[in-house]
Amino acid sequence: MSPVRHFSVRLSPTPRGARLARLLATERFRPWGLPPDPARLLVAELANNAAAHGRVPGRDFRLVLHVVGDTLRIEVTDTRGEALPEPRTPAPGAESGRGLLLVEALADRWGVTEGRFPRKTVWAELRVAAPGPTF
Repeated sequence: MSPVRHFSVRLSPTPRGARLARLLATERFRPWGLPPDPARLLVAELANNAAAHGRVPGRDFRLVLHVVGDTLRIEVTDTRGEALPEPRTPAPGAESGRGLLLVEALADRWGVTEGRFPRKTVWAELRVAAPGPTF
């Protein structure tokens, strides 16, 4: 039976916090024996969304990573529960609006869980090779 891997951190809802989420997740994948891609792209997109659309001044967002068996679950919780994400087709030539389409394309499953108001968690799951040893 493979061990359950878990990592959790609170970060500021800023571009810097989103970047740090990606960097910390990438550093966590290495000792867990997981390939960095496409997981770090999912972390980057979910964290960027939390910083851009889930931002409430003075309230952090939380990044949680779980590996159970052959599934990596990425969760990003913010405090804008009234702003539920939904993928939509961006206008031609638009410079943004493709993030959730990317999540949909890369993740095996993804969704939104409404938490105790005002929280929501956007999550994505990936099938991964069984984690290697932790050093």
